[in-house]
Amino acid sequence: MLVLRLLNVVAPAYFLCISLVTFVLQIFLFIPSMFRDPSTTPLFSPALLHGALFLFLSANALGNYILVIQNTPEELGKGLNLGEGAETVADWLDGSRSPGSALPSTHYCRLCARVTQRHDHHCFFTGNCIGSRNMRNFIMFCLYTSLACLDSLVAGMAYISASLSMSFANPLAFLTLLPHSISQFFSGALLSSEMFVILMLYLWLGIGLACAGFCCHQLLLILRGQTRYQVRKGMVVRARPWRENLREVFGKRWLLGLLIPMLNVGSDCRRQKVK
Repeated sequence: MLVLRLLNVVAPAYFLCISLVTFVLQIFLFIPSMFRDPSTTPLFSPALLHGALFLFLSANALGNYILVIQNTPEELGKGLNLGEGAETVADWLDGSRSPGSALPSTHYCRLCARVTQRHDHHCFFTGNCIGSRNMRNFIMFCLYTSLACLDSLVAGMAYISASLSMSFANPLAFLTLLPHSISQFFSGALLSSEMFVILMLYLWLGIGLACAGFCCHQLLLILRGQTRYQVRKGMVVRARPWRENLREVFGKRWLLGLLIPMLNVGSDCRRQKVK
């Protein structure tokens, strides 16, 4: 438990550090290097277009990340009208009842000491549990993080291609880039800044693929009307149309939430909270 609590503190700091490094590399290294192309007009230069795209992806990823942290499951557990289960939630919060006596799809997390309605999992990178209130923002956070990593990967490959005069037309060139760069770095033929960018390329690739895979897996569970906690515990869920399952998580104004970081307006869980 001590290791998990330490991970719950270190993982968000690690994510914010990677985000800061990515932002600095994009703004001060990749984007300025794109201004060297004299064949384009300033309005439609690759630097401005890429900078606008990167800022859009970063703002959505960071905005949804903050909303995931702000929408704490404990507030949801206290605000919902759970009927007979309200006493159980109160017992969990004051510690007089064992966490094993859970309501259906409701879970008490020992790490953050909160009760989560429709508990999915505890995310160490946000230090918060993912449930009915912040599920939509968590999926948007994973989506835009994967897109931001892909954008940084492409920009980094373009920078390395121009700096080292190499081509990535052959897919094997990227696979052999790291061992070849390590040998050049220790022989003094490669700068430390270029070696750092090469290491970040593989880090962006790993984070981007992980977030994209997790986002696709989460969407598949939503279409089936399940959570990871229900699958892990073998809980039987009531079969519903996939459109209702999506509407419950994303709400009716899903398109607005896809473009702007915002609370899940129009979802079933927020209507229940108002009641």
